Amino acid sequence: MQYFESDTVKKNMEKFTLETAPQYERHYNDDNFWKKVRHIAAKVGSKVLYPALQLYFLLQSKEVPIKTKTLIIGALGYLILPVDLVPDFIPALGFTDDLTALMMALRAVNKHLTPEINRQAKEQTDKLLKP
Repeated sequence: MQYFESDTVKKNMEKFTLETAPQYERHYNDDNFWKKVRHIAAKVGSKVLYPALQLYFLLQSKEVPIKTKTLIIGALGYLILPVDLVPDFIPALGFTDDLTALMMALRAVNKHLTPEINRQAKEQTDKLLKP
């Protein structure tokens, strides 16, 4: 995945790990997810939205095991978390920790992604970014 090429993202990968993901679960719920996504869409573009939506639609799948869903909820909870390791308002760096969490989760659950989930995520990303 090309998102892992950034040095900043690689550095932040040490802070969000698959072991720490469950501590962010309590911040996740559908309403807060959609509020956050709508709020940040124009700021972050598809680089953050698309992986977040891939995880969201994967979470909705009945085919995904509970353990995998726990990891997804942790990553999406981290995205929603109001206090980040790198504050979201910092230009160019604010969402790198969020992207790191999303990409680590995607890397771990990649085998569960389907063309349908990717299509849904792409369509929703395009819809959110439409002027």
